[in-house]
Amino acid sequence: MRTIRIGEVGLESPARIDEAGNPMSTQFDQLASVVAAERARTLDWSDKAVQPSWYGRSSAEVAAARPTLDELSTPMMTLDRSAIDANLATMARWCDGARISLAPHGKTTMAPSLWREQLLSGCWAITVANEPQLRVARGAGVPRVIVANLFLRSAGLKWLASEMDADPDFEFMCWVDSVEAVHVMEAALIEAAPIRPVAVLIELGRPDARTGARSLGAALRVADAVIASSTLALAGVAGFEGAVVHGTNEQSMAEVDEFLRELVELHRALINRYEVPEAVLSAGGSVYFDRVAAILGPEGSDKARPRTRVVLRSGAYVVHDDGYYRTVTPSIRGTGPQFEPAMNAWARVISIPEPGIAYLDAGKRDVPYDVGLPEVQLLRRVRSDGTAISLPLVDHELFATNDQHSFVRIPADSPLRVGDVVRLGLSHPCTAFDKWSLIPVLDDASAKTPIVVDFVRTYF
Repeated sequence: MRTIRIGEVGLESPARIDEAGNPMSTQFDQLASVVAAERARTLDWSDKAVQPSWYGRSSAEVAAARPTLDELSTPMMTLDRSAIDANLATMARWCDGARISLAPHGKTTMAPSLWREQLLSGCWAITVANEPQLRVARGAGVPRVIVANLFLRSAGLKWLASEMDADPDFEFMCWVDSVEAVHVMEAALIEAAPIRPVAVLIELGRPDARTGARSLGAALRVADAVIASSTLALAGVAGFEGAVVHGTNEQSMAEVDEFLRELVELHRALINRYEVPEAVLSAGGSVYFDRVAAILGPEGSDKARPRTRVVLRSGAYVVHDDGYYRTVTPSIRGTGPQFEPAMNAWARVISIPEPGIAYLDAGKRDVPYDVGLPEVQLLRRVRSDGTAISLPLVDHELFATNDQHSFVRIPADSPLRVGDVVRLGLSHPCTAFDKWSLIPVLDDASAKTPIVVDFVRTYF
């Protein structure tokens, strides 16, 4: 995937080398500094992942000591370094081959260290969902941010204007879906008197499908209002096909395609009215991005005037999952890249009070449960001599959670014992990361003895 210098379309950024020997662009210097400061921060009791033996040390110092998985308390969420690296490279190759840009949804992880890795792998921007998330991205030094939502708070818009005025290299865009929203933004921004207009994308939607203008005519009226404003610039068209349909059967895929063709129709209707040198045409969560590439991709031809950049916003790919996304990712249809699950939880068997059921010490406070429950994968047992064994767990089903416990249905011949640690595969990364402010990163969660090699800090 090609990297793009901020403010200069089509130019490659000059490569540098950071303290770890990784290439780093000058546009990401602030982001690199933020990540370095995270790793230098002294650890204490305030993060539930931190072990008492780490108090007073930085996460960089702890990682350099290479603690093992068995030194961690439970419950614990971990990330898999090898899988993350594979996913970053795989998505970069796929987008490069499809000739489309990627602005992954940062809300998935809210982790500046992972955002930096995504940008260094070639991502064009980071997408967020609201003003607080934007403040995190801006504070972390992300140079180009999309708010894939409406942004209407007056004080927030005035703050945005001041940020744009203070940094001419900071690029921003958000969505609008009504004339009323345009007027709200205009009223706030006129008071702020920004040096540059705020770029907005017209959001197209569907009835009963979240936000977005409900028809081509309504969207064109919104565009008229943007063009008439003195503080906004019409910069493109956007939508979220995942709000229109949720399945992957033939009918669902046909509805996705129909919605994406409507985005193209709106974009073509506005092609000569955009107020920026390069219009953005954006869609694509983590389920249907193959269809986005197929239908929106051709609009990114250099022959379009003004030039069009087709932008995916898929975010879950960086860690994938062992649940929902595993069952709906485009690779299942043979039309997209193959990702690896890169997140796990580890929970301890604390009770087997009766035949057929075991209780773990991880619950809703620790693992996601909104789009599928965790998957029981294997047990890890540390023997009295300090050595560890791992065994796959077949026919074990985690069927319920409450605040602090998981309920596991076990077969009569289950090898589980009280005190064993169980590895869980997780579903839906968007509601996994928000439960952990600091997450250990393992070299390989499937290794005989996984080693902690890094930490990811989140900001929810």
